[in-house]
Amino acid sequence: MAVLHKINQDNLRAHNLSVVMSTLLASHVPLSRADIAKSSGLTKAAMSLLSEILLKNDVIRQLKPSNESTYGRPSTPLQFNPRSWAGIGLQINTDGYGYTVLDLAGGAVRTEWIAEPMIDVAPEQIFDKLDRMVRPVEKDLKQMGYTVCGAGLALPGLVEGNTRLLIAKNLGWTNVDLTQFDVVRRLNAKADNEANLAALAQISGYAAHSISEEMPLDSSSSFIYISTDVGIGGAFVRDGQVIFGDHDFGGELGHVSVDWKGPKCSCGRHGCLEMYAGRRALVEAAGIATREESATTDSINQLLEAWKGGEPKAVLAIDRGLSAMVSVLASTVNILDIDTIVLGGFWSNFDEELAHLLERRIQSQVLGRESVNIRVLMPPVADHPSLTGAAATGLRQLIDHPMQFLEV
Repeated sequence: MAVLHKINQDNLRAHNLSVVMSTLLASHVPLSRADIAKSSGLTKAAMSLLSEILLKNDVIRQLKPSNESTYGRPSTPLQFNPRSWAGIGLQINTDGYGYTVLDLAGGAVRTEWIAEPMIDVAPEQIFDKLDRMVRPVEKDLKQMGYTVCGAGLALPGLVEGNTRLLIAKNLGWTNVDLTQFDVVRRLNAKADNEANLAALAQISGYAAHSISEEMPLDSSSSFIYISTDVGIGGAFVRDGQVIFGDHDFGGELGHVSVDWKGPKCSCGRHGCLEMYAGRRALVEAAGIATREESATTDSINQLLEAWKGGEPKAVLAIDRGLSAMVSVLASTVNILDIDTIVLGGFWSNFDEELAHLLERRIQSQVLGRESVNIRVLMPPVADHPSLTGAAATGLRQLIDHPMQFLEV
């Protein structure tokens, strides 16, 4: 028989506070108490109490009363308070490292990225640099009146339990205890695979308010996110939640084999998608650069220009990479039954025409193509999305665990 857990007053209040904040996050415009109550099912009395708690703690603020009320009298819209709560995102990738600070009201408060190829670099060196970069930012945030409610850390590999990097082949790191680093301990940063965090960044209102109505993905969306860097990662999102898998390792699309007689991958298998559609593989196949130089921004720009100019090697490399991605993504759609794909990383440098080409080619290989309409989207957040997702993960702590932060 299942064990029944009692719900006390604090549990109920925490849940209702989360509901109020989530309702505000999901809206592109400020909402009145009556609007929130109607949308969430909360009573007017509950809304009155909850809004006072959020106002007292500077989570929200009241705007001028509006006469545009559907209830016949002026209403007072509520909006997230800027410059009050923040999340910090950290990232170490194959092409550099950096941080960003995300405001609950939707603003990027601070951000910095150091472009530096991570070749034969020890974890201790980079985490020390990251620590020295972020320390003064933490001090500045405190002086500006911000409360940091959490931090996330994006890494290009398999992360176990938010605290251990099991393996990051393209960094050459294995079995790294992340809690040994000062910046991770001090911020209590929750580590995750970079593709998972990049996927979260695409969800409108996941943790920060979005004023854009053009964001095609929200908390009810399901999609496949493919992250194309030196390596290729992926994330599966169902109803706005990342599907992590039993060991938190789900989504490794880059290590799906498209040719078992193909080139040997760093993972030990042959013909992995990464060997055809990863940016290093593409640059090398196009004859632009080799080894360390193949991962630089300059080499990527050269590849794009060569492809646009119709240079045969570049065109062949891109076409071969596309064919490999079509094979893997069609199989993924058939397995997961998710019809929306978000094309992140290197491949987001292309235009909508390429997205439509992918749609048509994947559609033709989907078993349920008679009733399934494949959508391939360019990412709404394309510039360092893993950093944004990492900061959103930290900020989300306020939404998910409000009683840890708020005075009632």
